[in-house]
Amino acid sequence: MKPTDEATEATQADKSKGPPLGEVLEFMRLLWAVDHGLQSTSKRMEATLGLTGPQRLVLRLVGRFPGITAGRLAQIMHVHPSTLTGVLKRMEKRGLLERKSDPLDGRKALFALTDAGRALDVPSEGTVESAVQRAISRVPRARLQNAQEVLMALAQELGAGEPQDHPTGHSPKDDEQGPAGDAGELASSKSASR
Repeated sequence: MKPTDEATEATQADKSKGPPLGEVLEFMRLLWAVDHGLQSTSKRMEATLGLTGPQRLVLRLVGRFPGITAGRLAQIMHVHPSTLTGVLKRMEKRGLLERKSDPLDGRKALFALTDAGRALDVPSEGTVESAVQRAISRVPRARLQNAQEVLMALAQELGAGEPQDHPTGHSPKDDEQGPAGDAGELASSKSASR
């Protein structure tokens, strides 16, 4: 078989979704595609908005939970607190976040948005969350909940989350009665920790 024949066959296989990979490899292929998309979008966001995907997630979370601790942010984002240290410092330096001592425990810092941070805490096109919003708006709620369960199970299996810890700090049942939070934003936090 000539190399050009192989290339033609590969192209034709791609058009017909190629040979079956099996559930595990197909799921991994899709996860890598999502990871690549998160990385690319994060870089574009930095160029256009001045914030990476993880920085924007921190900004949006602090906007929702003024006075949040770094530890709680780390829990929500399923990252080690040390992963956030650089992100928080850069955002403080840029004047987007302010840090105050916790009056109940001076060892803890509480974070809130500055006026500049609040100006950026709005839905924006070209962000990870806008892409996630468009995607999940096309999926029936039951299928979305199933997908979230699979992603949570995978995160737990990979060591990113504790089984009893729901990302929003309340039970999944509560999400059925109110906003579920920006689940897509949580996904972006694992891609880059800038």
